[in-house]
Amino acid sequence: MAVFKSKINCNAESYQRNYQLMQEKIAELEEKKQDALFQGEEKYIERTKKSGRLLARERIELLLDKDSPFVELLPFAGWGMNGFGAGGTTVSGIGFVSGVLTMINSNVGTIKGGAVDSASLQKILRINEITAENELPTINMVESAGANLPDQAKIFNYGGVNFREITRRSKARIPTISVVFGNSTAGGAYIPGMSDYVIMVKNEAKVFLAGPPLVKMATNEITDEESLGGAKMHSTISGVADYMAENERDAIRLARETIYNLKKTHRRKRTEKVKEPGYDKEEILGVMSADIRVPFDQRELIARIVDGSDFSEFKPLFGSTLITGYAYINGYKIGILANNGVLFSEAANKGAQFIQLCNQNNTPLLFLQNITGFMVGRKYEEEGIIKHGAKMVNAVSNSTVPAITIITGASYGAGNYAMCGRAFQPRFLFSYPNSKIAVMGPEQLAGVMQTIGRAAAEKSGVAYDEELGGRMAQAMIKEAEKQSNAWYASGQLWDDGVIDPRETRNYLKMCMEVIHNASFKGAEGFGVFRM
Repeated sequence: MAVFKSKINCNAESYQRNYQLMQEKIAELEEKKQDALFQGEEKYIERTKKSGRLLARERIELLLDKDSPFVELLPFAGWGMNGFGAGGTTVSGIGFVSGVLTMINSNVGTIKGGAVDSASLQKILRINEITAENELPTINMVESAGANLPDQAKIFNYGGVNFREITRRSKARIPTISVVFGNSTAGGAYIPGMSDYVIMVKNEAKVFLAGPPLVKMATNEITDEESLGGAKMHSTISGVADYMAENERDAIRLARETIYNLKKTHRRKRTEKVKEPGYDKEEILGVMSADIRVPFDQRELIARIVDGSDFSEFKPLFGSTLITGYAYINGYKIGILANNGVLFSEAANKGAQFIQLCNQNNTPLLFLQNITGFMVGRKYEEEGIIKHGAKMVNAVSNSTVPAITIITGASYGAGNYAMCGRAFQPRFLFSYPNSKIAVMGPEQLAGVMQTIGRAAAEKSGVAYDEELGGRMAQAMIKEAEKQSNAWYASGQLWDDGVIDPRETRNYLKMCMEVIHNASFKGAEGFGVFRM
């Protein structure tokens, strides 16, 4: 393979300007991260600490192996919504527990008792997808009041999917371990009830479908929480609990012991020696364009994230607006598709061919999105841009090797589809803080709507109000900007998180470990390619 030689001048004005602007984006990311770390009002946190109990993130920290990475997923889910805030009431992510790659979900009991709002549920459903397709065992650290009742209309019909998926994973021999630390009511009670292994903390865990007040209303029976659903009752009488822990730390020890006993042989497909990239990851901030309207060479990014900066480019002289080629990340082979401009017919055909080849040799795919869409115009329509673009979308749709997508800039129109956007189910999808995602750019959207307005006025035989149209266009641009930025997208769960571009390689290293946790095989056929 060929080591890529960077053409970047770190002293150039454009590099320094980009570096400064990207630092501002990173500062915004760090600010948003602090919001996502919120674990409830101070009075609830103090009450928890005084009782000797742990917070949600502290439980995760004790559960993980020493020095294990932890890839937190969907930390901004619900940002900008009228819910419980960024991340909802669950902290979720992947790390090593007793040497086993594990999906970890920890209810934030200090926010609304860990009740599940609409955004939290959507987050949980996405976590279920990642867990199943990568065959990851799960540890649920449970403390949940169940569904947030004011959100019940948004939650009830979809909430059952969570329970369904736990049992389906069990059938597929992908175990779930639930550790119950506090009150777990109604839907919160079904999580341990559906799990393969259940650990409850003595004198702390309370698991029941209905608490004492509701039981009294329904049956006139008077009871207390401990006898109704305490850890001792469930361990000695009902059998819902498999282990009763003396305290929270003992429960975490039992969870680590249980996952160790479930350990399976890891399917490793990596080379033994791993070389770090030949360029400093700090340079990524100067390499990239903070302004997505300004192009940059994605090869410069690739050189700073792949092993040894080695990149074997496929068809380098054809379809130049799409870069394709092979590299290694942490010793694992990967096929990379990266945008270097708008997609023309030849670039789309090249992309479709490369995806087919990667499926033939069982190579996972990495899509680096910076795309404003497919080329438009009479000439390109006559040349068949629709059918050629459809070939690439067809290839992405029917590819069966794992895919990872990172939005490094723009993600507009059908380009999002061809480059494996959320609808095409990549195993993981992350965004950079400068990224934008929409049907088209805000200015283009406003311009199209003005053109439509003029045409409608002309057809009706009335004069088009240019002043009013201009004001409406500016308002539309402002709203489109708001709804296409990285934070809005992440809040809507259109990605799995916004990441610091300098951490791209670390995220990819962990993702490669995860996707190789399960076996996969390339597609044996594709849909009809229009010729």
